Amino acid sequence: MTDINAADANAYHAAAPEAEFRDYVALLKPRVMSLVVFTAFVGLWIAPVDVHPFLAFCAVLFIALGGGASGALNMWYDADIDAVMKRTQLRPIPSGRVEPGEALAVGLALSGLAVMMLGLVANWFAAAFLAFTIFFYAVVYTMWLKRWTPQNIVIGGAAGAFPPMIGWACATGGISIESLLMFALIFFWTPPHFWALALFMKDDYKDAGVPMLTVTHGRAVTRRHIFAYTLVLAGFSIWLGLTSVGGPVYLAVALVLNAAFIRGGWQVLRREEGAARADGFATEKRVFRLSLSYLFLHFLALLIQNWMGTW
Repeated sequence: MTDINAADANAYHAAAPEAEFRDYVALLKPRVMSLVVFTAFVGLWIAPVDVHPFLAFCAVLFIALGGGASGALNMWYDADIDAVMKRTQLRPIPSGRVEPGEALAVGLALSGLAVMMLGLVANWFAAAFLAFTIFFYAVVYTMWLKRWTPQNIVIGGAAGAFPPMIGWACATGGISIESLLMFALIFFWTPPHFWALALFMKDDYKDAGVPMLTVTHGRAVTRRHIFAYTLVLAGFSIWLGLTSVGGPVYLAVALVLNAAFIRGGWQVLRREEGAARADGFATEKRVFRLSLSYLFLHFLALLIQNWMGTW
């Protein structure tokens, strides 16, 4: 953990405002949780097994709580890093509004509640899958990979890719090629998404001692990796459209989105460092924004395709 002068820390926390309900909500990383909720819902809804709407709602709710618990545990352990990075300094723990022990308690309590309740409303396979996902994100990624290897976001990205598989498991009690391909879609999307961000946030990661690829290997290598991953990602995206959950609507959306994403990856690859700095990394920021809509529109297309009828 980062060393902090005790007197300065006491003065800082004394001046910090008291925690409000919204601060505890912020611990759960609601923006990240919204992606977890949506992809889990799609995985559950398009599965070839009918689930009562109330049970489906409860299942997605408890998956969301599990995702929020992961976020709280991540913030608890990463408080030292968050205090250094500009984009995270205002989070509840580094700002002094929530004590680390409180965040740990929230994370552990919600983890237990989410897993137990998902087992009761869905099945114990899905509950065990959720428990593994929480463990993977909080321990394997946060405590180990993030501070150890530049492949942190590649391997650790699996945690964010599990929710549609958990949703599918809630309905079917198992795993299929369709759920694996939904996993692959998120898994291979995660590196170019975060590396595009890291290209214009490199100093943040460097100051915090996080071995992001931009820090350990430089921006040129990162650009090549981004473009390579967009090509691999496109293959899995199209493959998903050829399965039982795909169809012409999904494939049309996938083709357009992947053409745009590959084009963006190519533009990032061809960038000169001087030009990138001169325009404030405008291309990199545009590709990052595109990546935000890329995943949402893919899963929305799966929902629409399911409503219209699949292959």
